[in-house]
Amino acid sequence: MTDAAVKKPGSGITGEFAESLGLLTPLERAWHFRELIRAVVRRELMARFSGSILGWLWAIFGPLLMLSVYTVIFSHAVGIRSQTASHGVANYSLNIFVGLIIFNLFAELAYRAPGLLHEHVNFIKKSIFPSETLAWTAAIRASVYAGISFCVLLFFTLVITHQLAPTILLLPFVFVPFFLFLLGVSWFLMALGSFTRDVMHLMASIVPVFMFATPIFYSIDDVPPGLRYVLRLNLIGDYVELMRDIVLLNRLPNLWLYLGTVVVSLVIYRSAYRFYMRYKNVFVDVI
Repeated sequence: MTDAAVKKPGSGITGEFAESLGLLTPLERAWHFRELIRAVVRRELMARFSGSILGWLWAIFGPLLMLSVYTVIFSHAVGIRSQTASHGVANYSLNIFVGLIIFNLFAELAYRAPGLLHEHVNFIKKSIFPSETLAWTAAIRASVYAGISFCVLLFFTLVITHQLAPTILLLPFVFVPFFLFLLGVSWFLMALGSFTRDVMHLMASIVPVFMFATPIFYSIDDVPPGLRYVLRLNLIGDYVELMRDIVLLNRLPNLWLYLGTVVVSLVIYRSAYRFYMRYKNVFVDVI
């Protein structure tokens, strides 16, 4: 099967417009190598909890433990009294959980992406391996664990509020651009990480700090007006706010915030892919 034989995922005016922006090329390549991506993802998912007694239950237990610890610390020990927390500890916990799901999905890729080329160096050096697909496999794997956490979130939302917000149907319109943004971040970090392993140590140092610059334990509304514009530069925080709106608050997101977030995500996705593919051979040679 050649690249020319790959069926384009978009057609018509919308597809031609997306293709003119270079948005469809990574999707076409991923579709072309879909069997390879599926095989790698399946292998990694099976290996994640291999040999453990509880197996996939750890994917549920981990987020629940974090949720419990953070809720106790920030709603009781620290004594936060924000607009979010004022609606009750249970609702505050759900708000924290949404933030943790989004941030942990980003954090897992930020930690792992710089070492992806080194991690699969044997495949890359000894065969014609499409190294750009590693970003897809890592993002899909991380999204599976985030999906499990999201199911836990929905369960506890039903238990606490006895209903699910109808706006949750808008979830794909938020998650898809977020996923594309994560792919862009992965390609960029893969490129940097090919030159030095210091990038992995850098991510391990700054990501935990970055958590507190993200509205996970608080809302943007709790921040002084002058600081809100600075926090809006944090794209992860914007996605946290968008997810809270549609999943918990049953309200449509701010249109300008949504459009701005999507545009920036697509720019990062497209630019990072073009950068990686342009210098792909260089990155592969130096690992």
